[in-house]
Amino acid sequence: MRRKIFLVVLGLITLSGYLKAQTDGAITPEILSRFREAYSLTPEKRAATNAMYKTDIRTLALNHENAGKTDPYFSHRVSSKGITDQKSSGRCWLFASLNVMRPKVISTYNLDQFDFSANYNFFYDQLEKANLFMEGIIETRALELNDRKVEWLLKNAIGDGGVWNGFVNMIEKYGLVPATVMPETHASENTAMISRLIARKLRENALQLRKMHEAGKNLPMIRKEKEAMLQDIYAMLAVSLGEPPTTFTWRYKDADGNVSDEKEYTPQSFYTEFVGVDLSDYVMLMNDPTRPYNALYEIDYDRNSWEGLNWRFINLPNKRIKQFAIESIKNNEALYFSCDVGKQLDRKNGYLDVNNYDYESLLGVDFGMDKRERILTFESGSSHGMTLMAVDLDKNDNPSKWLLENSWGEASGYQGHLIMTDAWFDEYMFRVVVNKAYIDIETLRILESEPTLLPPWDPMFAPVK
Repeated sequence: MRRKIFLVVLGLITLSGYLKAQTDGAITPEILSRFREAYSLTPEKRAATNAMYKTDIRTLALNHENAGKTDPYFSHRVSSKGITDQKSSGRCWLFASLNVMRPKVISTYNLDQFDFSANYNFFYDQLEKANLFMEGIIETRALELNDRKVEWLLKNAIGDGGVWNGFVNMIEKYGLVPATVMPETHASENTAMISRLIARKLRENALQLRKMHEAGKNLPMIRKEKEAMLQDIYAMLAVSLGEPPTTFTWRYKDADGNVSDEKEYTPQSFYTEFVGVDLSDYVMLMNDPTRPYNALYEIDYDRNSWEGLNWRFINLPNKRIKQFAIESIKNNEALYFSCDVGKQLDRKNGYLDVNNYDYESLLGVDFGMDKRERILTFESGSSHGMTLMAVDLDKNDNPSKWLLENSWGEASGYQGHLIMTDAWFDEYMFRVVVNKAYIDIETLRILESEPTLLPPWDPMFAPVK
């Protein structure tokens, strides 16, 4: 009997300790009471509460003191015409990359406007990503499903986002075609559903490939089955996007009304004749303050084809990146650019400035993280790719603002562009691609070093959309 009483008492003591441990750190009625006492409903807070009852926070926080502080004029600007529209898709990286090349064609051939077919390159981007995924599954076929790499592959089976190196992989292998040769479709402009269905099929394929390994099938047999699976993906893409041309006949009218001779091209010959740049001459520069500068990095598996280039970049301070960007613009060379576009964006006016919104005054709190801290806590990362087209230099040759050609249509922002202050560039720019001709020898030597290999799940390197 005494033993039973002892065990009951011990159990009550243990339960009491457990409940106390659960209570420690919880919001108790006493803590909540202190919150209520500390919160004083001042006239300012009452006004903010009433306003937010029916109004969007961004509308209320918009800093009207910023209105009219900037103009749309730039001391140096790359010559181009027209604005593209990615519609409801994550293909900003592809549009931004194509728009780096577009001014060259417009200028060389004296065109009023010209667009490449993003749909053409997107088709092969998706097909190659499907193959990359299945090769990754084959490579990891002996690992458990909960292995981190296998899990990452399954979570990221396919997507419509990407970066510059993916553009290079596609152009070098498949070339380019004009927009009129392979126009957009509803699925190419609204990619979510077809991407979801392809991802579903790929995950099903992944399980089948792994089962073949478990059943003792050899690698040639597994790859033969993979090819049959890829045939299904090709069919899904062809139905939704159209089948890409292998040859086409095309001609153009220039700004003076002259019509060229009709000529037959392959996508590769078209690229060679109308663009003809060596894409290996372009280098991705990045500003990531969480890692050492003046060093070369590579992201494992961050590519869109099995044999293609991984994402590789030189990490540099903003000041150096700006120097190279300015030289590029002065030489009429547009640049691939990616950033955290949603931060402090006045979308209506197309204005990016660190002082656009005053959330602190509206909500009565301070937001004090710097760029490094925002990256480390997942608060900030690159979310959108655009084309850097202009810079405004003051009398001391220091940049005050920059111009980005966007791919959200002509009605978006300032005539299809975003105007970015230099301070915003420092805080939210992440990647710029620069031709080697505008980079100093010291920086180029970094390319000769062995890159630090980073894992594909690093939060800094999610593909932009």
